[in-house]
This record gives sequence, C-alpha cells and structure tokens, in this order.
Amino acid sequence: MSTARIQELVTILNAANHAYYHDNYEIMSDFEYDKLYDELVQLESATGITLAGSPTRNVGYEVVSNLAKVPHDIPMLSLDKTKDPNALAAFLGEQAGLLSWKLDGLSIILKYENDKLQQALTRGNGVIGEDVTHNAKVFANIPLTVPFMGKFAVRGEAVISFADFDAINAQEEIKYKNPRNLCSGAVRQLSSEAAAKRRVLFYAFALLPNAEIEFMLKSEQLIWLASQGFDIAEYEIVTSNTVVATIDDFKGKIPTEQVASDGLVLTYDNIRYSESLGATSKFPRDSLAFKWQDELAETTLIDIEWNTSRTGLINPVAIFEPVEIEGTQVSRASLHNVSILRALELSIGDRITVYKANMIIPQVAENLTCNGDTIEIPTKCPVCDGNAEIVGDPETLYCTNSNCDAQQLQALSHFVSRNAMNIGGLSEQTLEKFITKGYVSNYTDLFDLARHEEDITNMEGFGRKSYDNLLAAIEASKDVALHNFIYALGIRHVGLSNAKLLCAHFRHNPVQIADVCKSDNYLETLLEIKGFGEAISHSLYEYFSQEKNVELFHNVLKILRIQSPTLSAELPLDGQTFVITGEVTQFANRKALQDFIENHGGKVSGSVSVKTSYLINNDATSTSGKNKKAAELGVPILTESDFMGKFFS
Repeated sequence: MSTARIQELVTILNAANHAYYHDNYEIMSDFEYDKLYDELVQLESATGITLAGSPTRNVGYEVVSNLAKVPHDIPMLSLDKTKDPNALAAFLGEQAGLLSWKLDGLSIILKYENDKLQQALTRGNGVIGEDVTHNAKVFANIPLTVPFMGKFAVRGEAVISFADFDAINAQEEIKYKNPRNLCSGAVRQLSSEAAAKRRVLFYAFALLPNAEIEFMLKSEQLIWLASQGFDIAEYEIVTSNTVVATIDDFKGKIPTEQVASDGLVLTYDNIRYSESLGATSKFPRDSLAFKWQDELAETTLIDIEWNTSRTGLINPVAIFEPVEIEGTQVSRASLHNVSILRALELSIGDRITVYKANMIIPQVAENLTCNGDTIEIPTKCPVCDGNAEIVGDPETLYCTNSNCDAQQLQALSHFVSRNAMNIGGLSEQTLEKFITKGYVSNYTDLFDLARHEEDITNMEGFGRKSYDNLLAAIEASKDVALHNFIYALGIRHVGLSNAKLLCAHFRHNPVQIADVCKSDNYLETLLEIKGFGEAISHSLYEYFSQEKNVELFHNVLKILRIQSPTLSAELPLDGQTFVITGEVTQFANRKALQDFIENHGGKVSGSVSVKTSYLINNDATSTSGKNKKAAELGVPILTESDFMGKFFS
C-alpha cells in the first residue's frame, strides 16, 4: 500500500512541477503541494524506497523548449526547507550565516570572462539549462561589462517588480497571473523583445566556485559582486541567537517589498566550512530555505467564476466574503482546475479557509463544511459560448473553439512558430499590436499585411527594414510542407508527429483530410492511422466540423505553396520504427534520412525503446547511450548501407 501511494504522489507532484516550471501555471495550490510533498518525504523515509523519478531527488523543470541546451559546470540544486524558525537557529549552531530573501522568479547563472558577459543559463533540470544569453543582455540591470578581467560565474534570480507587473497588466487586455509567470515567459522567449519590454531585473546572491578570485566569506563575495555592478539580494549576517528576530524583521518588510519572495534562505558565511559539508543528490548541506507559516482566515464561499485564459484553459475562481490576510483584504482565489475544485467538494455557502501562498497569492486551503460537490461545471466557454470539454489528469476544462477571442493570441503565436509556419519577426508582442490595431483577426490575415504597409512601418519598434524583413519571411513561409501547416493550425492533440502521420495516411492531400475529418464516419477512418486514438480523432472532427475553420483552411490553401514530398508507390518501411544517431554520409543530414524513412511508410523516434525496430548508426561499435540501450533491448543496429541494402536493394 505504501509503495502504491509513493508512486501516486510522485506522479501527482511531477505533473505539478512540470506545469509550474515549464508551462507557467499551477494545477494545485502551494498549500496542497507542500502537504503532498511532506507526505512523500515521510513515506520514503519510513519505507526506504525512493523512486528514480521522485521530486525529492529531481529538481526544476525538464528542458523542452527550442532554446539551446547547455550542461551546467556545477549542478544547480534546490534547497531543503522548513517553516520552523527555531530549525534555522539549530542549523547555524556556532556558525555565522547569511539570511536573505528567497526571491520568486527564475534562477539564472551568468558567466563572465575578460570583463564581459559571455553566457546566461536558466536552471533547467539542475544539470542542463537553457541558453538565454540573448535575453539576459536586455535585462534592465545586468552589467554587460565588469571591472574584473578574470573568469567567474554568478547565480541569482530574474524577477519583475510588482510596479512593472501592474503597469504591464494595466496595458494588456489579457491579464498575466503573477510576476513570476510573466518573468519566466519573457526570459525563455526565443526573441529578446519580450525581456526588453518587460523590464526584467536580476538580483545576485552567490558567486559560484571555480572563480578566478578567492574569498574566505560569502558576505565578502557579495560585497565584491556589488563592486562589479550587480544588484544584490538583501541579506543580513546572523547567528543562532539573532536569526529568529531577523526573520521577524524580514517579515515586517514584506508589505513594502518591490519584488515577490516565497520565503528566506539561510546559508553559512564561511566558504571553507560550507564546502566541507558537500551535498545530497538534491540539496546542498550548507543552505536551508525558510517558508512562511500560512496565515489562515475563515470565510464563506459566495460564487464560482470561470475565466478563459489565452491557452484555452477555463479556470475556476472562488469568490468569497472579503477577509483580511497578511494586512490586505482579499475576496477571490484561483482554484486552478476542475480536479482541485472537486477535491475541495465545494458548494455555495460553504465555510472555507483561505491563505496567501508565499504571503502574496490568495488560495483556498480547506473546505470546513463540505456540504457536497454541487458546483456545476460549464459546458460552454464564458467568452465565446463554444463547447467546453474536460480533459486530462488532473481534470482541466478547455474551450474547444480555436477561434475563441481568448485564444487568439496564443493560436497565432503557435501558427508562426518555427516548427509550424516558421515566420520570423512575429513575436508575441508584435502579434498583440497587430491584433489590437485590427490588422490581424485570423491566420489568413498574416498573408495580407502588405495593405497595412504605411501603418506598420510607422509603428514603434518597426521601420522600413523590419517591415521588409517581415514581408520576406511571410513570403518564404508560403513554401511549406503540409504537416507543418496542419501542425500550425493548433488542433488539440495534433502535434508535429501526429500531423506527419495524418498527412502520410492521406497521401498529402489537404482537401481529403478536411473532408474526412468532418464526415460522419470520421472516427472509423481516422482510427485506421497507426497511433491515432479517439481523443486525436475527436479533436480533428471538432476542428473541421466548424464551418469557419474549414473556410479559413480552404482560403489559405489558395495562398500557400504546399510542398508535397516525393511519395513512394510502395511503403517498404510500413510498421517499422527507426531511431537515427551519429553522423550520416549517404544523406545530406539526419533530417533528410528521417524524411526518406517517413516517405516510405516508416516512423522515426528520438529514443530507443521496446517499440524500436532498428537503430541506424554508421558506428555500430559505438559505446553511445543509444547503442547501449539497443544492445540491452535486442534492437538491431544498422549502418546506412545495411539499411539501404535491407529494405531497398
């Protein structure tokens, strides 16, 4: 029973981590997360069982964006935590420590050499980060050059102040949820325009080891970093006798702080002592995070509102009688998704307890009366009146209408992205301007921007050169593979690989795809495609059964120059799954080999598994990870010559 509960907790918490760190939204409250996390820690301690995927062993989010991936020189570990001030005093013992804000933003490492900023990396999964140097160079306060000529790296937090966050939200029709989400999205954009306009700030809190300068104390490092031009996260030097009182001092400053924090961090000041302690697989032993005790307030639930976000999520919001928490009055709190709503078993009139996560974000902690789960889940989107559908685990309510006004910006951002139509020069911020000014209301309008030439060239941040580059990128995008166009439509469940399967099945005939997907017998036909299930098939039907979608689809086909692959009359690779690794010699590159395999009915995967038919590697004796995995699973390894000889001789 304990093992099953451990597995369940690992699954739940990892889903919450992925949503929070990668997708920038919450699927559960901090209160609930901490409760489940602590339960997992206790179970692992009691049973001695720790699963490989446990969040108590792994840190951060998986690196899945298009930013370059870079291994960290030193793993960026997370911190063990406590809510007990006396635990911090016990932690210090006879040592002096530094107590500072635990800023709630995005962890960043900056690398300098020869007095210049060379590279900026996110934490990523703690071992591999994302290269965001292009964005760091436009942060509001990062020194691009420093007095010191040697090599060093500094760790800190990228944040957006409350004032800037409020100012941005005041100008936006679609409101951002909190400063952290806005900051994370800006820092991890492929274009630096967002970070520049969002006024991202960086606060340094540690000089990393292996710097070409030595200090005895961490406080000396911070003084030195300040002399190099860095803003330093506020800190105090404390002992076991003063740390509890200093915690109270920090707490008193929260109402006037300019950036969000989710607690404090305590670390030993003595560098040599810190280094002697080492680290666990997840936590350094020289530092400890302190999280605020949540101030709970009791109130009465008045209503549940449903708000559609720009991603199509329809989020429930609890409306309750106003109550004072942490010095301010609150009357509403996001419930994040249907699963959380149902878990709380809410009914109008229930007595509930609420709190501020990290003393900032209102959350519902508990339902005290539990009069029964009587909240009706909407079947229509509150913005466009389109069909609303519950999907996934945790259960999430989505608007199925891709033309919903709330989803317009996200849909267009996806349409122009690299693996879709690949239109450079159309950042989310530029698209927002075009939508606001009425230049663009759907994706076909992107191909008619020339009629707004004068207005666009006179827009802030634009000019003749930017306009000409944009028009050239739009013209080039018209030469597109059908699967990239289908993927660009943003149909739920239809990623790039599924789009390829769909196009291959219908021999790259877009009209036939549209006709079948909106037909009465769509399910029977689409389920013939290997890998397609009812969810994918239903999403395609939902999309193509809407008259407006079909009209736009056929209109844009008159504009695009669909690049049809040279299809083989026979499909000798049908049913075979390949993995490609290493250098290729008979094809221009691995992408060319992948296209060749797919055009002959095969499928290409990125990793070796029990479903892999063959691994293609010209170095069959390589000790690479893929070769080892293939050997373990008994997957045959073919060179290019072996591959061509086996299937095409």
